[in-house]
Amino acid sequence: MPRLALLLTTLIWGATFPATKAVLEQIPPLSFLFLRFLLGVVLVGVGFLFWRLRLHREPAVLRASAVATCWLFLGYVLQTVGLRYTTASNSAFITALYVVIVPLILRRFDRRVWLATGIATAGLWLLVKPSASGNLGDILTVGCAVSFAAHIACLERFTREVDAPSLFAWQMMASVVLLFPTMLIEQAPIQAFAPTALLLVSLGVTGGLATGAFAVQMWVQRIVPAQQVALIFASEPAYAAWLSWYFLGETMDAQGWIGSGLILLAVVVGASGSGPRSPLPSVGTVQPV
Repeated sequence: MPRLALLLTTLIWGATFPATKAVLEQIPPLSFLFLRFLLGVVLVGVGFLFWRLRLHREPAVLRASAVATCWLFLGYVLQTVGLRYTTASNSAFITALYVVIVPLILRRFDRRVWLATGIATAGLWLLVKPSASGNLGDILTVGCAVSFAAHIACLERFTREVDAPSLFAWQMMASVVLLFPTMLIEQAPIQAFAPTALLLVSLGVTGGLATGAFAVQMWVQRIVPAQQVALIFASEPAYAAWLSWYFLGETMDAQGWIGSGLILLAVVVGASGSGPRSPLPSVGTVQPV
């Protein structure tokens, strides 16, 4: 059940790609990210009130939230800025390399995981067909992949040590605080924030559904090892490609279909067996600074 929930979660995150791509014709990326997380904070607040949850403020919760938020925020910013200097296909492929980076951070070398990782990497290459030339954007996106991998590794540890709902809420609120000045620097025109149908639907997908998906990830990472979580997330580019093909009319050739199929095969191979559970790494291990 947890792995199935994570697959459905990844489908939602895959849907955020065409939703975001469409809305960026109206609003700049960092301003949209701010609105997306702001809506998420409102929904989290409603959820806390509805389920009568308590927002914990203990030092351990705040420290864990600060570490996780830094990696989450850094990943989003590096990915967005990197897209200015590299192609979308290179960005998608390099970002998805957190599938390989997570087990390296955690020093977990289960054979099944590495077999699945190899299949997923080959599938990602076929799906996005990145160019061979490197540039500043590629370097920034490598940092993005490392940041997202570190965030996944952090969540495995922190969701078992502190109150997970509070950890989730503090990350959402801190992201809004950090994104606010970046939105001001971006200086988007006032008409970019017009509540058009496109903006409202995109916010519903990315700020509404994706916030729920993030909450599911927080729950699943208390049960499923981080390296398996990363493998399941490898299906996100495949979902994004399929949905972009269906809703936006983007073409995907036979090579792309084969690549997306390999990614899903890797998810099945990697998640079908739990493998040996390694002891949780120390805090220094999950913070590769």
